[in-house]
Amino acid sequence: MYLSRVEIDDANRQKIKDLTHLGAYHNWVEQSFPQELNAHERQRHLWRIDVLGGHRYLLLASHNRPDGTLLGTYGVPGTVIVKSYDAFLASIRSGQLMQFRLTANPVHTITRPGHKQGRVVPHVTIAQQRQWLIDRAESAGFELVQQVVTDDPDASVTRAFDIVSRDWPILHRRMGRGVRLSRVTFEGLLRVKNLTVFKQTLTQGIGREKAFGMGLMTIIPQD
Repeated sequence: MYLSRVEIDDANRQKIKDLTHLGAYHNWVEQSFPQELNAHERQRHLWRIDVLGGHRYLLLASHNRPDGTLLGTYGVPGTVIVKSYDAFLASIRSGQLMQFRLTANPVHTITRPGHKQGRVVPHVTIAQQRQWLIDRAESAGFELVQQVVTDDPDASVTRAFDIVSRDWPILHRRMGRGVRLSRVTFEGLLRVKNLTVFKQTLTQGIGREKAFGMGLMTIIPQD
């Protein structure tokens, strides 16, 4: 596995003029793996857009090493970083406390009378979006750390994570109209419970729309 990052060159409007919807970012990521394209063996690539210190970055997790030059197509020159992810994944321990960041597409399915398949609709409130992540933690191999206000004996227990951004980016345009996806970024603390499943979560993602910048979780050890 590889973890790669490049700063998006937002100061150069001409360079990034094509990056107007999530499909364009998806194409950027896919074109960064020419060997996969030539062999017609495309792999699942997890990616997201991070905003840090007023700068935007494309973060990418992949099984194969991307082409650094192609990954830098829309990037600030000299900012492409590609590192092996394997040693870090191997160092993770069951029970370890981690700070995490996850960008995801919180949705649920509602049944429709007369239809075999339900309709997928987004969660729209903060409470719904928080609960979406809480509901998926165990099956993703981790638990969200609980916290309580120490000087208030009547305070309720909450999970130590927050929603730090919410938006509706355009996926693509049809007949002049854009299809939008719900994009939510979570940050907080988790504890690794099922090591095997948790590593799968880091390499395979959480939720839907993984091809379009959703589902990538990254972690920083806290102990």
